[in-house]
Amino acid sequence: MRVLIFGATGMLGKALMGRWNEDEVIGLGSSKADIRQPEQVRGAVKLAKPDWIVLAAAYTDVDGCEVNPSLAASVNTQGAINVANAAAEAGAHTLFVSTDYVFDGKKSSPYETNDLRNPINIYGNTKADAEEEIIRILPDCCIVRTSWLFGPGGKCFPDTILKLAATRSEIDVVNDQRGCPTYTFDLADAIIKLCRSSARGIVHCTNSGECSWYEFASETLRQAAAKTEVRPTTSEQFVRPAERPKYSVLSLASLTAYDISMRTWQQTLPEYLQQRSAA
Repeated sequence: MRVLIFGATGMLGKALMGRWNEDEVIGLGSSKADIRQPEQVRGAVKLAKPDWIVLAAAYTDVDGCEVNPSLAASVNTQGAINVANAAAEAGAHTLFVSTDYVFDGKKSSPYETNDLRNPINIYGNTKADAEEEIIRILPDCCIVRTSWLFGPGGKCFPDTILKLAATRSEIDVVNDQRGCPTYTFDLADAIIKLCRSSARGIVHCTNSGECSWYEFASETLRQAAAKTEVRPTTSEQFVRPAERPKYSVLSLASLTAYDISMRTWQQTLPEYLQQRSAA
């Protein structure tokens, strides 16, 4: 199988490139293929002749998207459309990496794949629009929604917390947003399995278990043996440009249907901490 990955230099892209060993894999970062430029995308696809295209490229700075919505739309929506059009022309299967932020967070039970999209921030809007357009262009595509991604080789929540802990004795972290932390290497493994299973439709793909950002920070520092105290706070006391869903836990029934399971997020932290210290 020949695979073309857009976004190969991002945090998830690096994990995909590192884990995908048994197939022929071509990875492109934005310097080699800017997904905002349809001719660049089309040229890359024609040259690679892939069986599968994995679109892991995105503008994922949620607050940055709120401040610069035109950039967010050009990358996350139009960029995805450009890739989908090139894939359709080439007859390549496509997997698009999406987000829990396509939901509004008003549920109190895990979101299913057929729950209504109702994003509450620009980032979520651009990804929801991309989902709809990709499905229109490629009815047999696979859309993988994930959440709270972390891993070595990129900016992520545990890295931020550990850097703060190096200089502070106390950190305030919100305790009223719940989701599913997802380790990039585990997500990469699941994506590889989905492609090899010729997956189609929407699949929710996260590590097992849920928590608040406060609980995520507390467990990260506990496993890192840091002495910094984590104190719970509320979203109202920690205002940011983009509103976040209060509850964005994803049901894993769609992933289980492919006989794929992922570790608990707590089990991934030792590996993450080791990778981070080795970097």
